[in-house]
Amino acid sequence: MLRTLYNQIGEYWRASLATPLLTALEVVMDVLIPYVTAMLIDRGIMAGDMQAVYRYGLLMVGMALLSLLFGILAGRVSAYASTGFASNLRRAMYRNIQTFSFQDIDKFSTSGLVTRMTTDVNSLQNAFQQILRVTVRAPFRLLLSIVMCLVIDPRLSLIFIIAMLVLGFSLYFIISCVARLFQQVYVKYDELNQSVQENVTGIRLVKAFVREDYENRKFAKAADGLYRLYTKAESLMALNHPVMNIVVYGCIIALSWWGAQFIVSGTLTTGELTSLFTYVMSILQALMMLSMIFVMLTQSAASAKRVSEVIELRPSISNPENPVEEVADGSIEFREVRFDYDSEERAKSGEAHKRSALFNVSFRIESGETIGVIGGTGSGKSTLVNLISRLYDTSKGEVLVGGRNVRDYDLTALRNAVSVVLQKNTLFSGSVLANLRWGKSDATIEECREACRMAQADDFIMEMPQGYDTKIEQGGTNVSGGQKQRLCIARALLKRPLILVLDDSTSACDTRTDALIQQAFRKQLPEMTKLIIAQRISSVEHCDRILVMDNGVVTGFDTHERLLATNALYREIYDIQTADRGDFDKKGGDA
Repeated sequence: MLRTLYNQIGEYWRASLATPLLTALEVVMDVLIPYVTAMLIDRGIMAGDMQAVYRYGLLMVGMALLSLLFGILAGRVSAYASTGFASNLRRAMYRNIQTFSFQDIDKFSTSGLVTRMTTDVNSLQNAFQQILRVTVRAPFRLLLSIVMCLVIDPRLSLIFIIAMLVLGFSLYFIISCVARLFQQVYVKYDELNQSVQENVTGIRLVKAFVREDYENRKFAKAADGLYRLYTKAESLMALNHPVMNIVVYGCIIALSWWGAQFIVSGTLTTGELTSLFTYVMSILQALMMLSMIFVMLTQSAASAKRVSEVIELRPSISNPENPVEEVADGSIEFREVRFDYDSEERAKSGEAHKRSALFNVSFRIESGETIGVIGGTGSGKSTLVNLISRLYDTSKGEVLVGGRNVRDYDLTALRNAVSVVLQKNTLFSGSVLANLRWGKSDATIEECREACRMAQADDFIMEMPQGYDTKIEQGGTNVSGGQKQRLCIARALLKRPLILVLDDSTSACDTRTDALIQQAFRKQLPEMTKLIIAQRISSVEHCDRILVMDNGVVTGFDTHERLLATNALYREIYDIQTADRGDFDKKGGDA
């Protein structure tokens, strides 16, 4: 973990080294000033020597100015280093997240990743800045102050040593209690962010179902949990001040009592006693700063672990040593494929197939075929197509594309050859054209329009105020569900892939539009392999073959007519959807 964080200092290493050096010089000036003050009092004021007063006074002013200069420089350099460190952390996390497979992404919640990149990184940024300055300032000030006390009077220095022990044990007890609480705080942050994210994302649904009160209670519960933990932690941390005050006042009383006796006996001067009072405050302040550092480091340790988890996670799916750079054709073959979302443990343990998303799936699709995939919710349809572009890896068996195992391909080459329109359609802020060019960054406007015509999107785009330059709002809120689906299909077509996967991507379109899209595919994309996942028989009945799935198992793979005659599940779905009842479309009817 520490090595991971250290590597993110990167180009800011010079600033990270300069800050402790400047801070040390600042502390040296601060610590020497009370010693010069003692000489000014004893050799100047008490001796009535004004030349000495001027000399030592100017020396003190010079040291104060140097301390100020070093402090300003240390502050600026530490801010530069810490913000750069935080920037590198965010970039490293974001870069690594982009390499994650779906299986890797499943390990972290969206709110958890947001918290890691915001709250956790901010905590580490503050901690790094404090490490560069305070962790040098406090121990160095403590050490130099003790040395100066021993130089002035070793006998009175025993007071400080006893005070340090008392304060140290007290602070250790407080910190150990606070540390456990801060480890729980970030879990509550995740819950809070999740509540906010879900509410803002689904605000229309919340209002449609009049669930504002429920969401308010849900948020209040998450906020209250965070409030209680923080209150408890801060209450314990607040004990630092009264403990320190007791120790400080005890030192002042002891120092005044013994110091007065030593002055009367002539073994201590007034200036030396004055400087000792300054040093006792310096020592105890240094101890207090150290206690705050320990609390802060304890708090940031949880953040460091969470951030490091994201940076250090090696993607479960990566390129082989000598990847194949080109996909020969659009043929697809599954060979005894098993997949389990709970990953390797179940696949190795040989547990019952009913606990797997896919079990013993085998079939072959020739290049250029149009294949329908149908089955009930949770039957494994989406999982099956995600294995083709290697968004997930199989737990057992192998998937072949173009006659080669997908594990042999370069990921970029494979995913450029397999264009997937996922079940959850996503549009980004920007123009319609910018969203389309996600499929092909250098696509011309005519190429975009051609793809949109096949996806039945060109007409409604041209009716928009600025046509293809119309701005899409965040999340595509200014287009309907069907329009969003058609834009996503057009975006996928722009890649001109060998394999096109539509994962229930026309569910929000009416049956006429759906039929027109299928017709365009048959006429204009005859060489492209097309997999169409759908809930409606009407969306797949004209496909070359139809794959029927049930509980992760392929129960049929044949033409529409043969499946009606041989497959009970397919026949049942067909009868329900063509009957004059339920919420299904009539065959050939309008939505």
